[in-house]
Amino acid sequence: MTSSWPWRAVFLGAIAVLTVSHGPAWSRSSKAFGVRLANAALSQRWIPTLYYPSYMKISYPNGDVPIYLGVCTDVVVRAYRALGIDLQKRVHRAGIGSGDRNIDHRRVRVLRQFFARYGRSLSTAKDPKLYKPGDIVTYYVPDGNFSKTHIAIVTQYKTYDGVPLVVHNRGYSVQLENWLFARKITGHFRFH
Repeated sequence: MTSSWPWRAVFLGAIAVLTVSHGPAWSRSSKAFGVRLANAALSQRWIPTLYYPSYMKISYPNGDVPIYLGVCTDVVVRAYRALGIDLQKRVHRAGIGSGDRNIDHRRVRVLRQFFARYGRSLSTAKDPKLYKPGDIVTYYVPDGNFSKTHIAIVTQYKTYDGVPLVVHNRGYSVQLENWLFARKITGHFRFH
């Protein structure tokens, strides 16, 4: 017997969240990609990651720092790469940033410009209904220890209040958190 309720409870460790079905305004293909992207980011939580913002020489294309190292942008880059999209290559070919294939795609400012140019720019209003799984959100973090900018991926999991949880790395490895509206949002994008 199938439930007619548009939500279901999911328990993730100490956090209980609700997953809510999205209305017809969001296409099935966008939803499927967004959930797959969020899941690719969520799968990174099982690998302890040391926050390592330093410059490293990496291969091109599909270059990456060692899997046990990373920053917030690496969560996004690795999630897209799991779905066959190499942001290192795309950012470099787009000519955004300094032209350095080792670091440009690992900087929030550069990714924000890339997503604004090649993705869909969306409202940054503090309305939970506007944020869908797989959306990319950038932030200004004035009290950041390593950087004043940040990036996260919206997931399909929500708080009981209906606020989507994000997956990101704030310096404590990759985490799923109720952090969507914790800091000033500087960009909200959908890139499929």
